[in-house]
Amino acid sequence: MATVPGQLIWEIVKKNNSFLVKEFGRGTAGVQFSKEPNNLYNLNTYKHSGLANKKSVIIQADGKENAVVLATTKIKKPNKPVSSLHKCLLKKEFHRMAKAVVNQVGGNYYRPDLKKAALARLSVVHRSLKVSKSGAKKRNRQAHKARK
Repeated sequence: MATVPGQLIWEIVKKNNSFLVKEFGRGTAGVQFSKEPNNLYNLNTYKHSGLANKKSVIIQADGKENAVVLATTKIKKPNKPVSSLHKCLLKKEFHRMAKAVVNQVGGNYYRPDLKKAALARLSVVHRSLKVSKSGAKKRNRQAHKARK
């Protein structure tokens, strides 16, 4: 089966796809975002698109454990989407996870242009996994009503 070039896929998909989110600001200025799972910055651009590029990087939280999943796509299996991901579970400290992401994404020349975006996504996902301290209590704003 012949493969279709990524640039052609991008020209077909860039204005209409199921992941596209269009936000309209002031006047005619509009911003387009993407909800693709393998789009690190969630921008609708060719560079960050996981649909148009053969190589993509996915960084997301693991649902079962307090860990981060780093997944890269395998180039040799484009017709088998289930087995085309190489997943790696990261459970250690943040600086060790960051070193693993840098080595996986930029170190072996996989997608060195996405190294900064991958580290930004890793820091956001890691921050979301942190558990709040047990001594800290949230203020209940409804409990403090004005007294008459």
